[in-house]
Amino acid sequence: MGHIDLLPEERAELERRVRSRSLRADDSRRARLILMLADGESYLSIRTALKCNANYVSRWKARFEENRLAGLFSRHGGGAHLVLTPALEARILEKTRQAPGDGSTHWTTRKLAREMRLSHTIIAKAWNRAGLKPHRFERYMASDDPDFERKAADVIGLYVHPPQHAAVFCVDEKTAIQALDRLDPVLPLSPGRMERHGFEYFRHGTLSLYAALDTETGKVLGKTVERHTSEEFVAFLADLVASQPAGREIHIVADNLSAHKSQRVRQFLEGFPNLHLHFTPTYSSWLNQVELWFSKIERDVIARGVFRSVKDLSKKLLRYIRHYNKSAKPIRWKYTDVSNRITTTTSTITGH
Repeated sequence: MGHIDLLPEERAELERRVRSRSLRADDSRRARLILMLADGESYLSIRTALKCNANYVSRWKARFEENRLAGLFSRHGGGAHLVLTPALEARILEKTRQAPGDGSTHWTTRKLAREMRLSHTIIAKAWNRAGLKPHRFERYMASDDPDFERKAADVIGLYVHPPQHAAVFCVDEKTAIQALDRLDPVLPLSPGRMERHGFEYFRHGTLSLYAALDTETGKVLGKTVERHTSEEFVAFLADLVASQPAGREIHIVADNLSAHKSQRVRQFLEGFPNLHLHFTPTYSSWLNQVELWFSKIERDVIARGVFRSVKDLSKKLLRYIRHYNKSAKPIRWKYTDVSNRITTTTSTITGH
């Protein structure tokens, strides 16, 4: 394979490069290669020691023979390191806010990198610093209630300044919960594999879940029904009243469902002067704390549950509530949107 003869000063320089702690690893590796060739090492032993292939050995041997030490420097030093300056970051963020020209709805790091002729890593860094996630979006619904601030202040006041010696409940119903039975067996999770559900299922029917969340304790009173009607709502209110000491003042936060404002409900309220309904503004379910709990039972029980019948669904929902109440905690709710300047109150709004 040919022998390489080294001048004393060349050997000294190559040995210095091999010993150097500040030199690039590639430079040290090439210096060691030439020293091994000069010492008569075979290609096989060199490839084993340096973990390289025969082409690597031949290429750098030829470059050394042509240009000696100068031939051992890489001919492709790479591009200059790009620094994310404030000006460049501003350009990236401004471009991100513009729609892509290819008709797609949002940018990816690589798509924007190609557009701006930058590295996708620099795009990702700018997005991360600005908290931008173009691949994600949120839906919202703005309330069109002309009396929004007064109603919102009333509900918020019950949370942050509840009346003394009174109970405050957030009430709502989760409707049309399906009792879905999987036709194929559920494959449990195992190391390296997620839990898997079959694609096909059978519908056994639906039911609704009434829930009243006690804002002081976080505990939930629940009841399942076949239909969510005004009569069922009144029956649930009766259960709620029965669960409290006689004569105790009770405040209930509810949404604007017609079943909550019917003549039957008004008649019931007339018989219980200590029971007060507080309605959230329209399209403002986020003001009702029980909605947070509904999202929890959806994740924990309903979304991945297997239910053999409507009765089985009801049994599992109520069992979850019983266990949840053993370690329930109140929701630490606060309102921080100062732009609306809502002043909290504890006023009582009955039956409207």
